[in-house]
Amino acid sequence: MTKPQRVAAGQIHLRAADGGDLEYCAALYLHGMDAAIQELKLDRDLQRAKFHQQWAADEASIIIREGVAVGWLQMRIEGNSVFLAQLFVEPACQRRGIGTHILKRIIDEAAGAGRDVTLGVVRTNPALRLYERLGFRITHADARKFYMRREAGTGPSSD
Repeated sequence: MTKPQRVAAGQIHLRAADGGDLEYCAALYLHGMDAAIQELKLDRDLQRAKFHQQWAADEASIIIREGVAVGWLQMRIEGNSVFLAQLFVEPACQRRGIGTHILKRIIDEAAGAGRDVTLGVVRTNPALRLYERLGFRITHADARKFYMRREAGTGPSSD
């Protein structure tokens, strides 16, 4: 099996989401959350309804690679932090550095503004290792998630 080709930074950009992106984001969210929904025995229809309530086009961006949507993210400013509410990459595009590139961009832009970056991650999500590699530390937890913070003063993002 060949190793997936890593993406060059110049090939990725973000565009602002709009109402027409809602279903794309919902489908990718539900696909990405499938394992957690099953493991935690959550109601899929309820999760879809909650997604629709929480998704905000003005906070969302579509990740574009070579002119094609390959994922999306949602973030907002909360106090002195950038809160990363969602980050999903298409399954076929995972493990190619896209999520890492986007996270580094968020970290570096937040640090430039003197802001920390915070997020919540389902305890079983393999992305937890990536967040830790990039300098996020667990601040607290609940039954389903770890809540993490990367302080602005911890230096540039690294991998």
